[in-house]
Amino acid sequence: MDRPFRPLDGVRVVEMSHMIMGPSCGLFLAFLGAEVIKVEPPGGDKTRDLGGMGAAFFPLANRGKKSVQLDLKSESGRDALHRLLETADVFVENFRDSSLRAMGADLDALHQRYPRLIVASHKGFLHGPYQNRTAMDEVVQMMTGLAYMTGPSGRPLRVGSSANDIMAGLFGALAVLGALMERDKTGEGRHVRIGLFENCLVLVAQHMIQYELEGRNPPPMPERDFSWPVYDIFETADGRQMFVGAVTEGHWHALCDLLGLDDLISDARLRTRMDQINARDWTLPRIAAALAERTSEELAKAFEPLGIPFSPIARPCDMYEDPHVMRPGGLVASKLPDGRHFRAPSLPIEVDGVMFDNGGDVPSIGQDTAAVLGALGLDAAEIAAARGASAKERAGT
Repeated sequence: MDRPFRPLDGVRVVEMSHMIMGPSCGLFLAFLGAEVIKVEPPGGDKTRDLGGMGAAFFPLANRGKKSVQLDLKSESGRDALHRLLETADVFVENFRDSSLRAMGADLDALHQRYPRLIVASHKGFLHGPYQNRTAMDEVVQMMTGLAYMTGPSGRPLRVGSSANDIMAGLFGALAVLGALMERDKTGEGRHVRIGLFENCLVLVAQHMIQYELEGRNPPPMPERDFSWPVYDIFETADGRQMFVGAVTEGHWHALCDLLGLDDLISDARLRTRMDQINARDWTLPRIAAALAERTSEELAKAFEPLGIPFSPIARPCDMYEDPHVMRPGGLVASKLPDGRHFRAPSLPIEVDGVMFDNGGDVPSIGQDTAAVLGALGLDAAEIAAARGASAKERAGT
């Protein structure tokens, strides 16, 4: 089909959030065609200034959005926010309720004032004993047992990305889509709350249920009980590491045949999958030795047609050389306010065989303030006051 997939065309989202969780929700809605207006303070979202591993937070999660600069400590700024919310379908936020009230965005009052508005609140916790605690991705990973399951015993380890923040933003977008569908029928909005902690519970649910069913806490993943004969990382002849799995009888036979280990196929001690799992202590060294005689490239070419699960151990930077990532449409290019470009993944979805290509650029601080507020009827002086311009600056407008 030639027509782009933009089911949220005409939907206006006002986003007042920072870091990753709330902005990710806005990003996903923008990919689906919504107009996402990011409200920033006079100095801009502080996430813009992060370095190190935080340097990508703002560019990644704020592509394709408009930026409106408002001084919400001033009456003019708060009035402008409400002029904006009058035109909005969705309000995305991730601040403390007390901070929102100070900014003129009390959540209970918003529902009374704008009954059609859908509010998506991204919080550390849903309502309960912890609802007022401060949460971060690392905090909830430690609280829920995800860090315990990721590192070896005695060394809890957070997963290597902002997985909870991003996934919670996705749950926020999912809830917004459901609320928009319902509003089409009822004419009324909803207040949905997304919890970072509860999101992490979803990620550890498989381990919780294992305990519930078996009565024992599962060991951390590096020390887990294996359910497959081969599911390990091996060294190859070219000094690389490669993950190889054999999880079915077909995989086991194909791997042993490929590596010239026919005696393992005919061994009476290895008839069943449980036999093969229980024999890992002496079969894996044989398999490791055979794999070490071949290069990772040789093995990849042999494994793929056989359907054997495998992967070289890659780094994030290697993705820019991966042929599948770099295929047409695999990445979307965006531009930073300073003119630099970067490439980032789109949504992991194809619609009618086509991926999303509308990542968009990263807005400069307040670049759309005049256009957005002007369309609401504010004049130049009112816009200057709303964005926090000094009296001297306003006099020059």
